Amino acid sequence: MPRSVTHKVFWRRGLAAPCAVALIGALTGAVPAQAAPTAPTLLPLPPAIPAPVNQAWPGVLQLEVDASDLDHRVQQVRLTVPVKRPGERLTLLYPRWLPGTHSASGDVNQLAGLIVRAGGKTLAWERDTVDAHAFHVDVPAGVKQLQLEYQHLSPVNRSNGRVAVSPAIVGVQWNQVMLYPAGHYASAIQVQARLKLPAGWQQGSALRGLDGKPTQPGTDGWVRYAPASLETLVDSPVFAGRHFKRLELDEPGTPNPVALNMVADEAEQLEATPEQVQAHRDLVTQAHKLFGARHFRQYDFLFAQSREFGGIGLEHQESSENGVRPGYFKDWDKRQGSRELLPHEFVHSWNGKFRRPADLWTPQYNLPMRNSLLWLYEGQTQFWGHVLAARSGLSTPEQSRDRLANTIAWLDARAGRLWRNLQDTTNEGTMGARGRGKDWGDWQRGADYYDEATLIWLDADTLIREKTAERQSMDDFARAFFGTPHASAADGAVQPLTYRFDDIVATLNTVAPNDWAAFLRQRLDRTGTGAPLDGLARSGWKLVWRETESKFARGSGGGGDDAERSQDLSWSLGVRVAADGKLDAVAWDSPAFKAGLAPGMQIVAVQMASYKPERLAAAITANKDGKQPVALLVKQGELYRQVSIDWRGGLRYPALERIAGTPDRLGSLYAPRP
Repeated sequence: MPRSVTHKVFWRRGLAAPCAVALIGALTGAVPAQAAPTAPTLLPLPPAIPAPVNQAWPGVLQLEVDASDLDHRVQQVRLTVPVKRPGERLTLLYPRWLPGTHSASGDVNQLAGLIVRAGGKTLAWERDTVDAHAFHVDVPAGVKQLQLEYQHLSPVNRSNGRVAVSPAIVGVQWNQVMLYPAGHYASAIQVQARLKLPAGWQQGSALRGLDGKPTQPGTDGWVRYAPASLETLVDSPVFAGRHFKRLELDEPGTPNPVALNMVADEAEQLEATPEQVQAHRDLVTQAHKLFGARHFRQYDFLFAQSREFGGIGLEHQESSENGVRPGYFKDWDKRQGSRELLPHEFVHSWNGKFRRPADLWTPQYNLPMRNSLLWLYEGQTQFWGHVLAARSGLSTPEQSRDRLANTIAWLDARAGRLWRNLQDTTNEGTMGARGRGKDWGDWQRGADYYDEATLIWLDADTLIREKTAERQSMDDFARAFFGTPHASAADGAVQPLTYRFDDIVATLNTVAPNDWAAFLRQRLDRTGTGAPLDGLARSGWKLVWRETESKFARGSGGGGDDAERSQDLSWSLGVRVAADGKLDAVAWDSPAFKAGLAPGMQIVAVQMASYKPERLAAAITANKDGKQPVALLVKQGELYRQVSIDWRGGLRYPALERIAGTPDRLGSLYAPRP
């Protein structure tokens, strides 16, 4: 190649000199030496947050929370922090990993307006560049305490999070309004809290007043609590309301008593019949008979009925947060859906709070939790919550069977079990997925360890009964595993007692010898079709299909209007349809899925007539002979299209039916203990 042509190639392309040399080498056959590429330099991370040690923080933190601003739903916070070592850097943490949520659910974005002062001067603070929940303050020499002011901005609408402040109800979770010093166990930090409520309001909490008794606001609107460890404070939220009622669920003088603290949008929603009150008292009685000990000094159900205050079910050792739609008492005979909530959260005082998985327990709220044993923590709690609802009369045996049938049918059709085992679903919290919607939930799976583990423990219960000629059952496991207090403690101990997989297996073997490790691992680790239903058959019942919904399904809304319920066609077309025709869910690989339907689409018409639930149900029934496929007009965004689904199985709803000639072990499980 002529030299002039070569240079034209170099400079017309804008090649730098090294590139020119490389090209010359390629043309001539010479290979020049290559210099090592220059890589960016990795900067060192900031100093690590101090690891917690079990040493007392000097002094008592003073926390004041003004929750009286209902208009803006802003809680004003003042916090006084005694200083450990003046002249050094202090790190304050906003709780991130929260017990009961099994995830990093603490939202530091809800903290705003942070000002730090000492000796009348404002101090600069710095957020950690790696852990956004950590704040650093350089403490001047001679300073004995810091004064902090900031706000907790409770969500105003549901799109920004759970609404915890409404015109009639306020919920205070202390972790949301708290900064605490790093480097110490939460149990080693003492806090004295005060809470201001709107005029005339009352409150319920496991926290006690300075006299050790349940307390209410003074004439100035402030509730003053006795000093408590940060661990106890965070584990003792508050429900307060314009309309409030407290019911004692134990006889006067009962040690470690239980009470129901109720708030609601309207005062009439707090009115319960004597029979309804007795069912809640029987819940406490049956739980005590099951576990044999109370690992709390006192226990306070916090219970809200509201359309605006966010729904919740969150466990604590000496209380629980429970929020449902209105109608819990008023629609008692029509709606059973929410009546396993209180039993579930109550069981958690034993299972999850007192007995806690060793890999889930952490000494404070900014260390990651691990959730490998949630199939016992949540799964067996779901099982006992279901059973105690039946034993106490919160649910009838028929309602309990209806609920179980729906659970079994839902799990048996769960497409995601083909690729994802139950053990892996315990990672939902650490994946950051829990609480977020999933378009293809049955394929992706979610927190299935709740309900599927219910079937595992039903399987274990019936197997124990069979092996021991009905002399032993899971009741014996519950008393042995959850009912035994610490060796050196009496009833009322609140210190957690941790456990591992081998502890579960060992206790099961004391009840009925078996290869329980293999039993559990096979059910936790397998993939493939079908839910674990051996326990159902051994209980004397089987799953069948009917053309009408069960009473449970019709009343499963937990309060509210019938019009708000979805039309559930999960076991026929494979869809769940909202009142306006929008598809809430489409089952993976179902007839609707194969026809091209997806969540978020809207059914506009059925058989060329406007959508109505009864019209769609009639169309499904009419195609049993295959002569008139279900014709839908659906809308997706601004586009419309017609869809035809040739489903010939008619309407299908699950139910349980007795297996003739077998013992009714399910009936024995549901029967109240004398």
